[in-house]
Amino acid sequence: MAAIIQIRQKEKFMGTMKHGVDLLEEITKICQERSIHLGSIEAIGAVQKASIAFYNQTKRDYVIMTINEPLEMTSLTGNISIKDGNPFVHAHVTLADSTGNVYGGHLAPGTIVFACEFIIKTFDGLMLERRFDEDTGLSLWSLQE
Repeated sequence: MAAIIQIRQKEKFMGTMKHGVDLLEEITKICQERSIHLGSIEAIGAVQKASIAFYNQTKRDYVIMTINEPLEMTSLTGNISIKDGNPFVHAHVTLADSTGNVYGGHLAPGTIVFACEFIIKTFDGLMLERRFDEDTGLSLWSLQE
C-alpha cells in the first residue's frame, strides 16, 4: 500500500538563473537561502553541457553520462525534501540536441546553465526526509513526525 500524506501549497517562486552556473547547485542554493524543505521544481531553458545519471538497479549505483555540447532543456521536474538535515533536490531532466535526439535522466552536478527559467512551489505538511531504503539501495522519502 502506498504511503500518502496531505500537503497544502504555500508559496510559488519564479525566476531565472545566471548564465554559467551549475543547475543542480543553483536550485539547491535557492532552497537553502529560502529555507525550502518541502516543494517541487520545474524549469525550461538551455544548457552549455550536461551531466545526467541513470540508476543501475542491479549494481545499485548511478551511471553518469556527460554530454559536452549545447542542449535545449525541454523539461525539468523534481521535488524538494530533506536529506541529512538539509534541503535535497531530486530532479529529472529531458534535454534535446540540435538534431532532435533526446537525453534524459537524473539531474547531476556538472550541468551548466546557458539560460534557465524556473518555478518552485513550496508546501506545508508533514516533513518528508530521505532515508536509506534496503529494498532499492536508494535514499527514499520516509515520513517524519
